[in-house]
Amino acid sequence: MRSLDVDCKISAYCTINASEDINKVRTAVSNVLTDMDEKITGDSLVANSNNYESLTEIYETMRTRKTKSAYRRHLMRNMTEDSTWFYLNKQAAFANVIALCDEADESPLGP
Repeated sequence: MRSLDVDCKISAYCTINASEDINKVRTAVSNVLTDMDEKITGDSLVANSNNYESLTEIYETMRTRKTKSAYRRHLMRNMTEDSTWFYLNKQAAFANVIALCDEADESPLGP
């Protein structure tokens, strides 16, 4: 990933279901988003970063699988002003695989 001089804020929100191990959810988040500050609040995990390089794993997957157009479509569809979001599959993330979801019910890692 090339170096950019940009200000950004990356936030991940993930519900921790009663049947899930908190440490496994943490692992899933850290597998796809690096260098994030995590915090457990109630039944959810919130991770934040101001470093766009936290998205390196997602970028590398998108680049190597040649799926840029699918990711771009998701990002553009959910764009509002200078912000966008997408869902990632929590189970896939735990297995170190990055998989986009269309709906929140597809085991999402959160927008």
